[in-house]
Amino acid sequence: MFESFSIIFTIAALFNFLNYKWLKLPTTIGLMILSLLLVIPITLSKTIFPEFYKFFCDIIVNADFKTLLLDGILSFLLFAGALHVNLSALAKEKISILLFATISVLISTFVVGGLVFFGAKLVGLHMSFVHALLFGVLISPTDPIAVMAILKKANIAKSLGIKIEGESLFNDGIGVVVFSGILLIATATGEYDVKEIGVEISTLFLEEAIGGVLYGVLLGFVGFKCIQSLKDNPQLAVMISLAIVMGGTAGAFMIHVSGPLAMVVAGMLIGHKIHVNEDKNPVQKAINSFWEILDDVFNGILFVLIGLAIHLLEFNTSYILLGVLSIIIVLLARFISVFFPYALLKHQERKPIKTIVVLTWGGLRGGISIALALSLSKELSGDIILHITYIVVLFSIIVQGLSIGTIVKKLYK
Repeated sequence: MFESFSIIFTIAALFNFLNYKWLKLPTTIGLMILSLLLVIPITLSKTIFPEFYKFFCDIIVNADFKTLLLDGILSFLLFAGALHVNLSALAKEKISILLFATISVLISTFVVGGLVFFGAKLVGLHMSFVHALLFGVLISPTDPIAVMAILKKANIAKSLGIKIEGESLFNDGIGVVVFSGILLIATATGEYDVKEIGVEISTLFLEEAIGGVLYGVLLGFVGFKCIQSLKDNPQLAVMISLAIVMGGTAGAFMIHVSGPLAMVVAGMLIGHKIHVNEDKNPVQKAINSFWEILDDVFNGILFVLIGLAIHLLEFNTSYILLGVLSIIIVLLARFISVFFPYALLKHQERKPIKTIVVLTWGGLRGGISIALALSLSKELSGDIILHITYIVVLFSIIVQGLSIGTIVKKLYK
């Protein structure tokens, strides 16, 4: 696995260099496009240089995308992103973020699931309703890694940016919990009744989501107290912040709470308490620099992996048709799931529909959706779900990511 990780890291560094020097695209999009271009010669080498092709296949397989993301780098990326969130600004948008991270995910899950269920029948694919719901929930949360990378380049209003950023940080953790609940239903045998499943799902939510938030508060408080006492030792302060993520994630697995939610809460609390964005004293500068570099490194690895892994898939006409249909369905569901919660809020905009359009188009999907799709077996329609998830994610990052800045300019000029 170390060899695979090293090669992917080297490719990510090279692509980052090429993008910075010549493409000058947002890093996420640049890495994705270059990785997809690399897939072309890799695929062509299958018959001419089979050993070279097998070498790259082994790299992707050995990297174990699902485990690497969900059990590893996701915690680092969420902590790094949350560290720089303006907690005061986030507090002002807390109601809208709470609604978008919970109600919106649930609405989108059922809208996507229902429409994809009928869409699969339309193109001649068999997918049960509960399996369609699994796709609905894994594709509904916006990906914080993709969203925050693109937002750095899109010049949007501060209040709108904090809505999108805050939602994306929290709804992936909620999405993973809901995904686990629906997966429980999908894999339940006849010995379970509705009441038992309902109790298990409720318990799962309390343990994972609520427990994750409380655990994050504890980690953040302990981390802040330790870092606060190390004003003359920035290197040790960085080490403590790293220990919070690594040890905290390991602890989350052990006590069965949501690691992603815990890292978001801990990161926001530590960043707010030590005023990391001010970058005035040695500790602030060291933590800022370290986590920005680590964020870039893991982002590069993640999106190179997403791009390269596509050559392992075998698309057919039915998968492509359902994937294209799913793009439309996901966008429609996103609009509906944002519109109704937003209608409940008091807002000052004269034309709130503009904000809803930006929230819809700016709700990018990324690695988390693919990782969850990879966790599904063939018996759970995992093959179909993985292919259509890839199509939606690629469209989301490349098309929506490239155009969100232009749409914002046109709507708010």
